[in-house]
Amino acid sequence: MQDKLELRSFLILLLVVSLGFLWLLKPFFAPIFWACAIAVIFSPLQQRLIRAMPKSPNSATLLTLLTCVLIVVLPVVFIVSSVVSEGLQLYHRLQSGEINPAAYIEQVRAAFPAIEQALERFDIRMDKLKEQAVDAAMTSGKFLAQNAFSIGQNAFGWVLSLCLMLYLAFFVLRDGDKLVELLIRALPLGDARERLLLAKFAEVTRATVKGNLVVAMVQGALGGVIFWFLDIQGALLWGVMMAVASLIPAIGAAIIWLPAAIYLLATGEYVEGIILIAFGAGVIGLVDNILRPILVGRDTKLPDYLVLLSTLGGIVLFGISGFVVGPLLAALFIAFWEIFMREIHVIEEQTAIEEQAEKTDSAPQV
Repeated sequence: MQDKLELRSFLILLLVVSLGFLWLLKPFFAPIFWACAIAVIFSPLQQRLIRAMPKSPNSATLLTLLTCVLIVVLPVVFIVSSVVSEGLQLYHRLQSGEINPAAYIEQVRAAFPAIEQALERFDIRMDKLKEQAVDAAMTSGKFLAQNAFSIGQNAFGWVLSLCLMLYLAFFVLRDGDKLVELLIRALPLGDARERLLLAKFAEVTRATVKGNLVVAMVQGALGGVIFWFLDIQGALLWGVMMAVASLIPAIGAAIIWLPAAIYLLATGEYVEGIILIAFGAGVIGLVDNILRPILVGRDTKLPDYLVLLSTLGGIVLFGISGFVVGPLLAALFIAFWEIFMREIHVIEEQTAIEEQAEKTDSAPQV
């Protein structure tokens, strides 16, 4: 009795301490998660470097991180700084009246009355839409212009998070195998199940990060190029916005290029509008329809509708990291239920059959 009481007390304290530690790490969720993602994605490269220099595992890990910085971090920093610069220019043009969102929406309404009628069916008024568009444009631009110091502070915080992520990624890369074995020993789920779940974590993380980022970069680049070719102002800014929007399956970059094409048609630039629609549907959309199922859906073994729902839910709950966390949770959910149906549920059914057979055998024969 005393032993059971001590064991239960210990387990309760273990749970409390573990939850407290996780709560302590909550502010660093994004750097920790992305450090693990980097380790999963760049682990094959690190293993090759370790085989090439078996006596210098630290050097191999540093070279792996340097490759990550050159391929991922520096391009992102350049793009973000360029987008902020173009955003400030856009705000100054909004403030001077050179860009008037309300006038653009009015031109679309005059050119396509059917659009207004269709929106009214969903109780969406064009007048209210104009006000919201002006407010949104001015608010976002004003934020960039008047909060430069805050943006600098946020950038500093982002740099600190980036350094923390790379620092953690070094140790996860170097000691990843030991950490996995330690985790398998600690979790009370059964070694085979734990290895299966950890393998699923690595598989889904690798597929969603690589797949979604490849699709986003390709669609953003194609969108920026066609906007530049059609002489649409802020091509880089719109290209980045299309890359971010492309993280949403099924909808994606069309959120950006389709309204732009409608506006071109409404202003009488029919050739440019038709080119943008044809390029958006035939090239940008084709990239999403071809690459995403190959790079994401096939490797995660998730149906398209579940990828869409889990991605949207992940983005709502976890921010930009949600495009990976959402499908990852969905894949783990399915993996847990597959284990349950394959092992536990089957055992229960077999036990019930055996008990029924025993009752039948023990019943008196007439």
